[in-house]
Amino acid sequence: MDAVRRSLLEARVRSQWDIIEQVYATVEKRAAALRPDEPALLEGLAYQLHNLYNAVEDLLKVVADVFENSLRDLPRWHTELLERMRLEIEGIRPALLSPELYSLLDELRSFRHFFRHAYGRRLREERVLEVLRRAREAHPLLKRDLEHFLNRLGASLEARNVSWERPATGGPE
Repeated sequence: MDAVRRSLLEARVRSQWDIIEQVYATVEKRAAALRPDEPALLEGLAYQLHNLYNAVEDLLKVVADVFENSLRDLPRWHTELLERMRLEIEGIRPALLSPELYSLLDELRSFRHFFRHAYGRRLREERVLEVLRRAREAHPLLKRDLEHFLNRLGASLEARNVSWERPATGGPE
């Protein structure tokens, strides 16, 4: 990979990471506000968990667009994208996702699919809270795996004084 493509990829990954961090902040706000007598608050949290997976999936698409052909025409492209990102493609790119992060993200993907197609179905609080727990587990792993991925590409975030730690912003409501 040439320096220009690598720099562009790094910039796009950092930009999408910022969005992911904003959504995580909103997820935590919604989780802190939960009350058993307010189903709309549970729905708000579920919506933000749905948004979180979408933001992560957009990050995966950034990587796929740089290294691989588009997946968007495949019937199961959401699943295929996630599966491809756990694979190292010799001579092309390292794996982006560790097996443990892949498993957590696959659960979030499944929940996102349910949420998008659950017209008229009630959300179960225990299921939403389990997805929240998984999302929280995934957060540090995603950061770790992204750093590892970029380091394997020869990108040195430290050498450029770029930090993954961003100031907290209000993020999407």
